[in-house]
Amino acid sequence: MKFSTLKYSGATAEVALFPDGRAEAHAMIHASGARPFAAQLESVVNAASALANDLGALQPVFKRYFLSDAANQASCLPSCEPCAVSVIQQPPLDGSKIALWVVYQADATFVGTGDGRWEDSRGRMIVGDALPCSGNSHDLTVEHLSRLADCLEQRGASLLDNCVRTWFMVRDVDINYAGVVRGRNEEFDRRGLTRDTHFITSTGIEGRPVRQDETVAFNAVCDTRLVPGQMGFVYGASHLNPTIEYGVAFERGTTVDYRDRRHVYISGTASIDNRGQVVHPGDIVAQTRRMIENIGVLLAEAGCGWDDLAHLIVYLRDPSDFQAVAAVYDEVLPAVPRVIVLAPVCRPGWLVETECMAIKSGDYPGYAPF
Repeated sequence: MKFSTLKYSGATAEVALFPDGRAEAHAMIHASGARPFAAQLESVVNAASALANDLGALQPVFKRYFLSDAANQASCLPSCEPCAVSVIQQPPLDGSKIALWVVYQADATFVGTGDGRWEDSRGRMIVGDALPCSGNSHDLTVEHLSRLADCLEQRGASLLDNCVRTWFMVRDVDINYAGVVRGRNEEFDRRGLTRDTHFITSTGIEGRPVRQDETVAFNAVCDTRLVPGQMGFVYGASHLNPTIEYGVAFERGTTVDYRDRRHVYISGTASIDNRGQVVHPGDIVAQTRRMIENIGVLLAEAGCGWDDLAHLIVYLRDPSDFQAVAAVYDEVLPAVPRVIVLAPVCRPGWLVETECMAIKSGDYPGYAPF
């Protein structure tokens, strides 16, 4: 990926651009200055639009707004977006009130098909925030997965064969994550996702949905045209253990090959060893370095390096750890677009977690173009 930092009025965009300069770009857009939310929002929205113009043929296909106070801020966001949208309270820890992650792609012909889904004529599906629904974390997890599975089956696809990546943003994760795990395990088992087949790359993390009565927000990426062998999985067995060993059903990472590239989705990854134990308890710097080491092992298994990263989302349990974690990333991966947000990890002993995506240029004959 080609990395650059672009300055706009009141905002900065960190951008990763696919090598040919036209196929795909990922951007993390940060508001600057201690200003009211309305001013920061205007700067971020204008920067996203200006960046789209600068990128030429690339158009936004997914946006995630990270807010510091969703209950008061979400109603101010643009009411009509040309793509799938996720809105979550995960406060940026750089002192701003808002950050925005945008994925831009060429030939973006996505249209909204309801319930937060955007689909294109080639079978790609991006699931933004679904229609509001209330309930406990178990029931909402089952509801979100069941809706998606039923939708895929209507298109001749399945959760097993065509869902590439999911996110579960959980209100009060220390209390409600157990319900997410139980609901996901049950629905996966019902849909044929088991330790004998495979699970789905995922992030389960603290995040406050916009509606106060929602306990779980859900997003996903799917592709209904995938064929056997096109999707693969990475495990990092030297450094990490299978998640099912501690009762959680997700994959460490997923690869999807298209004619000219490989997409790599890495789940939320923490400072863990191949026995499932927390490494370096209580030491935020050592945990951050081990976490990055784990991610490097997963990327290498997928045939990728650090230069192939498209973005990083870093989740912290304690906001006072921001400077220490940012310093490690400035040292190790200074150019990669990233956002660091307040979002406690699902196990209290993990002080930091990171998810990422990589895009590797290559020749994969036999598969459809992206």
